[in-house]
Amino acid sequence: MRLNDVEPSNNVRDLGRGSNRSIFGGLGAGRIASGGGGRGGIGLLMAILPYLLRSKLGWVILIIGGIIYFIVGGGGNIASLSGNAPIGQQSTASRSRTACDTEEELFACRVLASTEQSWSQLFSASGQPYKAPTLNFYTDQNSSACGAAQAAMGPFYCPADQAIYLDTNFFDEMKNKLGASGDFAYAYVIAHEVGHHIQTITAISGKVRQAQSRVSKAKSNALQVRMELQADCYAGVWANLNQDRLEAGDIEEAMAAANAIGDDILSRAAGKRPMPESFTHGTSAQRKKWLRRGLESGNPNNCNTFEGIL
Repeated sequence: MRLNDVEPSNNVRDLGRGSNRSIFGGLGAGRIASGGGGRGGIGLLMAILPYLLRSKLGWVILIIGGIIYFIVGGGGNIASLSGNAPIGQQSTASRSRTACDTEEELFACRVLASTEQSWSQLFSASGQPYKAPTLNFYTDQNSSACGAAQAAMGPFYCPADQAIYLDTNFFDEMKNKLGASGDFAYAYVIAHEVGHHIQTITAISGKVRQAQSRVSKAKSNALQVRMELQADCYAGVWANLNQDRLEAGDIEEAMAAANAIGDDILSRAAGKRPMPESFTHGTSAQRKKWLRRGLESGNPNNCNTFEGIL
């Protein structure tokens, strides 16, 4: 994919390597492309705050918790909304970390800039402004507003701070462990996470979370699959709008990546029997189908995986 003439996005940070501690806990994001949800420590605190304020014991818990948080936790390992590195990581991240300063990061920064251009164009056509997500690079482990950020999770999107978290070493894992290599395969992964951002700012994600809270685990998983497939389709829409930048073999690279991260393929690779009721991302065939739909149409309105449900 030809992106050398694209100016890297400014909506990026390099968090470096840091602690993933969080005094109030939080939910991690899971493996690749699962970042459509999760509630971080801040969300949990806000949920229980009314109950704590009703009693003296609750006030004591808050005061003690605050003291521990700022002394032991370094003032907040949860990623802040201000765009600054978490205070707990400043000694590591802010001293010498510069985003887009490696070949892999620079490519990701250009992909993000390309998605910003494409989605701004689409939103503008409907008379709406587009607010881009932040891309946070980190090494091995760090923190997000959705809890721990760990390399083993793969790239993920956190709706709590509207940010994508990426350890670029994952690209090596895609190549060596999943057999999915090539620059466009890597771009697809980032564009997919941007797709989750689109779901957040268009309120799709919130509707899905509400629906999931009312159904069984199996049905909740089925809704999550639709979330992931729609994000795949949105990634295809972005690729369609950038056809002039595609090179021979790019589409095949993206399809190979979508195939490699299907729930059925990953289950078999782990020596397990595929169990559709436990799937949360979709089969390889489903992922390729919806990625191709976006690629062929270039229209996000054709990405309604929730038709007749929401």
